[in-house]
Amino acid sequence: MQPLNLPLYPPKVCRKNGKQYIFDPLRQKNVILTPEEWVRQHFVHYLTEEKQYPKELLANEVSITWEHLSRRCDTVVYNCYLEPLVIIEYKAPSVPVTQKVFEQIARYNFSLRVEYLMVSNGLEHYCCRIDYAKATCSYLKEIPAYDVLGKQISET
Repeated sequence: MQPLNLPLYPPKVCRKNGKQYIFDPLRQKNVILTPEEWVRQHFVHYLTEEKQYPKELLANEVSITWEHLSRRCDTVVYNCYLEPLVIIEYKAPSVPVTQKVFEQIARYNFSLRVEYLMVSNGLEHYCCRIDYAKATCSYLKEIPAYDVLGKQISET
């Protein structure tokens, strides 16, 4: 798989029936290794190890319903009250992060109404904060540490 703009870590990769799998510690199972999954596992590792996001408050492949359609958020981060705090959307490294990607994640947010949206293709990473009271969205310079998320929310 392609090197990413994320810290290296030793992923657990195996081969079964001619297909490659990677272990997902959040789902506690092996999943098919696709370029998008490669990004997801590296990004989750980055969040938990570098940004101190508690593993217990992250979930992959979270089902939501939007306009009577079932969708899945790639990763959702929760606060200590188990309320959704962040939605993360991953793309393969070959897929550019465009406005269309942000429109996709914004549609998912109609259901969850989180404070933060993150998008990564493993090479580029973006985070924006939504201020519902002011109806604004501001892009952050970097992915915030988990403890910073709570402080920013409590200050509003």
